[in-house]
Amino acid sequence: MANHKSASKKARRDAEARLRNRANRSAMKSSLKKFMSAVTAGKKDEASALLPGTLGVMDKAVRKGVIHKNAANRAKRRLTRKVNALA
Repeated sequence: MANHKSASKKARRDAEARLRNRANRSAMKSSLKKFMSAVTAGKKDEASALLPGTLGVMDKAVRKGVIHKNAANRAKRRLTRKVNALA
């Protein structure tokens, strides 16, 4: 347990941030799972429609500091290539 007032405040802030990060990460994973199910089923139209939303969720995760910018860019590039390969 924290011994100082500032340390207890930091612990509270960390707990709130952890919940926010978990929510953002969960939303990103759910969006990715939905997108990948469309890709593996070979539904190009559905995957193309889901791609912008999925990329937007990833960009939001980057802005919130949940994932690194380069990791998101790498994943976005791979997702785009998957959609293009369905043609």
